Amino acid sequence: MKSEKKKKKNIISNLIFGLIFFAGFGILIYPMISAIYYDYEASNEVNDFNKEVELLSDQQIKARIDKAKAYNQSLTGNEALHDAYSKAQEQEGQREYAKMLEVHEKIGHVEIPAIHQDIPLFAGTTERVLQKGLGHLENTSLPVGGKNTHSIITGHRGLPDKKLFTDLDKMKIGDMIYVHNIQGILAYKVERIKVIKPDDFSDLKIKKDTDRLTLLTCTPYMVNSHRLIVTGHRVPYTPEATGHQSTQEPWWYKFLYVYKNYLIGIGLSIVIYLLYRYFKKYRKKKVDR
Repeated sequence: MKSEKKKKKNIISNLIFGLIFFAGFGILIYPMISAIYYDYEASNEVNDFNKEVELLSDQQIKARIDKAKAYNQSLTGNEALHDAYSKAQEQEGQREYAKMLEVHEKIGHVEIPAIHQDIPLFAGTTERVLQKGLGHLENTSLPVGGKNTHSIITGHRGLPDKKLFTDLDKMKIGDMIYVHNIQGILAYKVERIKVIKPDDFSDLKIKKDTDRLTLLTCTPYMVNSHRLIVTGHRVPYTPEATGHQSTQEPWWYKFLYVYKNYLIGIGLSIVIYLLYRYFKKYRKKKVDR
């Protein structure tokens, strides 16, 4: 009778431990599984954009880029540049905002090799947009390049189900940022990394005769009282000159790099569980003797 009670007690304690362990294990791996799924979706979005762009004619691309540049020109406030595009084009560009660059809602994708990210880029910064990928900040230059431009790209950090700009603070001066739009690839070399107040726009303004791009996110991580900005200046794009790999890195390499902390946690959890089982059996054998 006593042994039956003891057996029943052991079954209940094992069941409780198992439930606690697997609940904790599920909580641990949820962010990783969600992030892997988002990476898969983002990769499909990027491939979809690239395939659809191939269907556009040179004339269509030129017309769209001209409208985008006219929009950008309207932001500079430099009257001397108005001869390049007519007032009518400027007004049309302003009305359409980023629609001229959109392909299936996306206006491109942003590739950041240093943090192993290639993320779809959308127009605007609504929460709906920022849950899907990166957003182009309204009233800043569209990412088509050219003098007197400064494009601001925003993204979240610390979301439980996707990385996005979570690792943006790991970037260094000299790192490369690649913006893929309907016309091709723009390369920017990081020249400044800075933390600013949310209402400080001095570093985000257009500077004469420059072509800049800034990645912007909230900081410190999970506090979000300030903004982290990573700014790059345009450099000529050739894969050889910029060190840009034309082929995507193997999925397993990105998986190991991005999710190494999760994998370590999972490994430790399994080891702890196996040790628990081993010592429990060992103790039971000693008692039986």
